[in-house]
Amino acid sequence: MKALVFDGNLSLKDLPVPEPSPNEALVKVLTAGICKTDVEISRGYMDFQGVLGHEFVGTVEQSPDPEQLGERVVGEINAGCGTCSWCKAGMERHCPNRTCLGILGRNGAMAEYLTLPPSNLISVPENLATERAVFAEPLAAALEILEQVHVKPADEVLVIGDGKLGLLVCMVLRLTGCKLLLVGKHPEKLKYFQDLGGSTALLHELADTRDKFDVVVEASGSPGGWKLALDRVKPRGTLVLKSTYHGSLEFNTAPLVIDEITVVGSRCGQLAPALRVMSQGLVDPTPLISGTFLLTEAETAFVKSQEPSSMKVLLKIGS
Repeated sequence: MKALVFDGNLSLKDLPVPEPSPNEALVKVLTAGICKTDVEISRGYMDFQGVLGHEFVGTVEQSPDPEQLGERVVGEINAGCGTCSWCKAGMERHCPNRTCLGILGRNGAMAEYLTLPPSNLISVPENLATERAVFAEPLAAALEILEQVHVKPADEVLVIGDGKLGLLVCMVLRLTGCKLLLVGKHPEKLKYFQDLGGSTALLHELADTRDKFDVVVEASGSPGGWKLALDRVKPRGTLVLKSTYHGSLEFNTAPLVIDEITVVGSRCGQLAPALRVMSQGLVDPTPLISGTFLLTEAETAFVKSQEPSSMKVLLKIGS
């Protein structure tokens, strides 16, 4: 099979089709998405080497669960050991022995085939197009905020970062009725949220105010975003950290203590609710698609995904 592999260099290679273990399913990948984490891995993040990619839609070709055969599915990216206390509590994403699709110890989705445990696979509703369903994993990460934090309709909320994740977070949080502001550096990216009727501001425009917010979501991926978030959260407010930074982050903890700020780290979310909100038409992320490429064009697609104007770049792999 063809696969996009990072082994210190990024290249399309021929690999054997993976042989699933007795407790795994074999999935033929239809479409995969390229995200910022994939780009960071190619720069050394997580020290991962192997097939990239964790956002996908595919069809099940082999599975210990015969009811899954032929199903169109997405997949939870964390595969736990199944025996520890975290796994038994349904929190495989925190299993100390987990593998993570295309990120940690498990080949990913930018290939013609992948393997995952059957319990990780979630069927895609029939009315949901593949190019929309492929957003399930990043949209689930946005929905995770609402699982962790009670965002009230009267809350004033700031989202920092106008990339794909920041925009998906805004698409989700606007459903709460809160007073929501997206701030970023790129007018053309802010326009995606403006087209939904959302309020936006450029960084320099926010700097001209001293507005404070009940909830601040940091999704910029930049250490400067953390500093801005800390500056703009109200006393006893909540700061949600969606960004991971390459290297260490130094900051003064005094404002957290003095203003009694709650800091919430937020990572992966549940895919079934993400599929549901898209299937019900509550969120449509497809306007974020900047291009679709064949797997044989994966290296070009990877370059395209890093262009400042790009949002979501997809790889069409199977049919």
